[in-house]
Amino acid sequence: MPLSVSCIGYYSQTVSRYSLTEPLTIFLEPKDFRLYEIVISAKSLVRKRKSYLRLFKKEFLGTSVNALSCDILNEDDINFDYGSDDTLKVFAMKPILVRNNALGYLITYYLDKFEYYRNTKSFVYKGNIIFEEDLPDGNQARQRAYVECRKEAYLGSRMHFLRSLWAAKLPRNGFQMSDSMEKIVGYKDIVIQEAGNVQDENRQYMKYISYPLPITIYYDNKASRMTLLNQRVYFNKIGFDLQGIFWEGEMLKKRVGDALPYEYDMNSR
Repeated sequence: MPLSVSCIGYYSQTVSRYSLTEPLTIFLEPKDFRLYEIVISAKSLVRKRKSYLRLFKKEFLGTSVNALSCDILNEDDINFDYGSDDTLKVFAMKPILVRNNALGYLITYYLDKFEYYRNTKSFVYKGNIIFEEDLPDGNQARQRAYVECRKEAYLGSRMHFLRSLWAAKLPRNGFQMSDSMEKIVGYKDIVIQEAGNVQDENRQYMKYISYPLPITIYYDNKASRMTLLNQRVYFNKIGFDLQGIFWEGEMLKKRVGDALPYEYDMNSR
């Protein structure tokens, strides 16, 4: 299980590989946001903030049915850099609180970085996410609806793919892969397995994804693309989504509004 450490006013740190027997020291870097000073009328600033906030919520939460059911509870804690027309930069000293009314979660998101590039309509964001169950007491019908919505969010997601890849069950779980040269790609083509003295969650060996070309992933007749940012990217059996992978296509559409806890089990009730 990845170990994440977050604190108000500091950038988060996540450690994927660590010893269970040795002490662990983690240093957090303080946030120091320097926003450009800008002269702007009050009315114009209000309009601009509303526009920026709409764009942030769309790119941060997503546009799925689940994402549209989310409410950000502390919008006033979200700040914008008004000095750039090409890039939308978002800052938050306090964690962003999101109530997901479709999945039944109260989310605390420690935002470390968010940038949206208007020219390419692409974005990057990272941070640490914490989930709390937010289920109505005694409402069995509503709880069953949460179970189905969570299952729908999971199927075909990055978590589903990485877990299936770890278990070497991609075809069985509905996934197919090919590279940019249209060559069929399988588990043995992209996974490197190594024994190591650093214990991960299975305490036996570590696995890495390694492939020189972008890989297209098909699930339910929908396509996604995975490009490795490093020569080898460590991954684990719980499907923790690492920063070493650049995602495009269908899987990228599922963002914070479709996010699930690391311990999510589709077969549990």
